[in-house]
Amino acid sequence: MAGIVLNVERREKTGTGNARATRRGELLPGVLYGGERGSVPIELKLTEVLTALRSGKFVSHLVEIDHKGERQPVIPRAIQYHPVSERPIHIDLFRVEENTVVTIDVPVHFKNQEASPGIKRGGALNIVRHTIPLRVKANAIPEEIVIDLTGADIGYVLHISAVDLPYGAKPALAGDFTIATIAGRQAEAEETTAAAAAPAEGAAPAADAAKKEPEKK
Repeated sequence: MAGIVLNVERREKTGTGNARATRRGELLPGVLYGGERGSVPIELKLTEVLTALRSGKFVSHLVEIDHKGERQPVIPRAIQYHPVSERPIHIDLFRVEENTVVTIDVPVHFKNQEASPGIKRGGALNIVRHTIPLRVKANAIPEEIVIDLTGADIGYVLHISAVDLPYGAKPALAGDFTIATIAGRQAEAEETTAAAAAPAEGAAPAADAAKKEPEKK
């Protein structure tokens, strides 16, 4: 668990106008759903949510909400942001128990790019998936999946089957999907330039062709 606890209150009034009034009071409207209790409109202190977001351990992590001393594990499922200010304007929280198996997107990060021969030779790291959808217990959600690029050369293709996932975690998508590749952009460009500069097979150089033209009388 990320160690984040958010205080929540039930919203007695719903609707667009009431949501705006909630935000004017420096509160964040939201919905708590999942489990047997059904959906409940809630409001949270905006300052607490902003602090949680800055921690980097809020979205897609198991956190707790506190309602008058009663705590409940939840996972933030969706956050809407204002298009101009980029401040959160609505949040959805999903109730879970710690051993509940959930489907969640876990971010992918890459390390040791300087130790990749392919990147050293001008290759480009092409990230196909910035997150990996996993099915994992809520109390064992990894913060990230780290990929080591040491020794990865041009033509490198990383499939999910080669990723060392945490114990008990399984891919939520079928098939051996691709996470990243290393493409040789610079090398391909050099080969294309060299091919364009070389004469076509069987063609005589321009100077030789000129010499072979018959003299005009």
